[in-house]
Amino acid sequence: MHFVVKFFPEITIKSNPVRKRMSRQLKDNLSTLLKRVDDRIKVHKDWEKIDVIAPNAVAHLADRIEEVLAHTPGIANFSRVRQFPLGELQDIYEKTREVWGQRLAGKTFCVRAKRTGNHDFKSLDVEQYVGGGLNQHTDAAGVKLKNPDITVKLEIRHDKLNVIEEQHPGLGGFPMGTQDPVLSLVSGGFDSTVASYLTMKRGIRTHFLFFNLGGREHELGVKEVAYYLWNRYGASHRVKFISVPFDEVVAEILEQVDDSQMGVILKRMMLRAATAVANELEVDAVVTGEAIAQVSSQTLRNLSIIDSVTDTLVLRPLITSDKSDIINTARAIGTEEFAANMPEYCGVISVKPTTRAKPEKIEKEETRFDFAILDRAVRNRTLQNIDEVMADVEGETPDVEVLAEPGDAVVIDIRHPTEEEVNPLELKGTEVEAIPFYRLNNTFGGLDKSKHYLLYCAGGVMSRLHASHLLDEGYRNVGVYRPEKGDQKK
Repeated sequence: MHFVVKFFPEITIKSNPVRKRMSRQLKDNLSTLLKRVDDRIKVHKDWEKIDVIAPNAVAHLADRIEEVLAHTPGIANFSRVRQFPLGELQDIYEKTREVWGQRLAGKTFCVRAKRTGNHDFKSLDVEQYVGGGLNQHTDAAGVKLKNPDITVKLEIRHDKLNVIEEQHPGLGGFPMGTQDPVLSLVSGGFDSTVASYLTMKRGIRTHFLFFNLGGREHELGVKEVAYYLWNRYGASHRVKFISVPFDEVVAEILEQVDDSQMGVILKRMMLRAATAVANELEVDAVVTGEAIAQVSSQTLRNLSIIDSVTDTLVLRPLITSDKSDIINTARAIGTEEFAANMPEYCGVISVKPTTRAKPEKIEKEETRFDFAILDRAVRNRTLQNIDEVMADVEGETPDVEVLAEPGDAVVIDIRHPTEEEVNPLELKGTEVEAIPFYRLNNTFGGLDKSKHYLLYCAGGVMSRLHASHLLDEGYRNVGVYRPEKGDQKK
């Protein structure tokens, strides 16, 4: 099984040293990610492409390999190919027919060939010879050079022939780790998750900062979406998840600050805290999901006053985006359902918020604020590696029943639909129902109360956490299915 990965065009136009550095980083990233799929998968790089080669023994993992390639920044497109030693035109035709012959039945087609190296024929010769042969000796509906049903793509590279079986678009952007890191302020909603995705796509190692305004459930939801983003788009590099307890800060604002100025001052407090965390992590920029005029604090005047509390660069990838475009992007990257089901805690709601704050008035209001509270919030932050972000659950859920065999219970697969689709859970003799974790709380109460349910996820941590939450809600017919390694069947 052979995949050919093409670099994003912005990489190929860089100077030679930069191109070498970026392509080497992409190769290293893919090696790291694909080793987790199977350590027999090999990754090789040359000047123009990366080859991913997997032995036939791991052919069943093709979908998982394609998932990695589709969501790794720095890739323009990738193709699954059949590679052969290069022969004469007749041999090229025969090899192409071997791959494509039956798939052309009833379809119009054309042949497109790209060639690198010195040969006795031109690319057009290949296209005409192979196309004529396929047209005569298959059940194709005929050759059609414009808008055919199928385009048969061939790549000839020196002494090798690649017959492309299928081609998929990549994520684009730059390889993760080729840019300096940033600290992204995440709330779990549409905007902050899309902003974080955009920085990750650009190859920026993105740490996550969450301001907990109150409530374990909201923090859980934000941890889930942050982990999802990292695991899907940036797992080649470890990042941090930082949670700052901000409930006392909010309480102080509510008690001491004029109603109309509260939104701007809350954002200034968050940016001060973010600056302190960024300095600790040696990060030079913070990221927010703000867009012009989406809410009252996001006018140009207010953003300017908010930014004045820090010398740290503030990046706003969505600054001119429409809300509908943001939601469409969230849908495309798999975070829409997270945001739509995210528990919210609205700590500061002004009745008549200002859209044109004045620096002198804001500074006057802040003289009544006890900054020792902000300092204490920053000191009491928690900092975890993103891949360990839920590890504390293990010590908090002692009453959760964990079983290696489901018995008569119904197993609920709570993984994200994309993960469940690529690697479905199949248990002989056991009923398996797929309910994504972000729908579980609203769905569980409607299930058959006479049945016992075991939650399943790949790592076992998320399932424990949600089972614990359901137990706290009063349900007693729930536990966790945690199979012994190797028991899960694809």
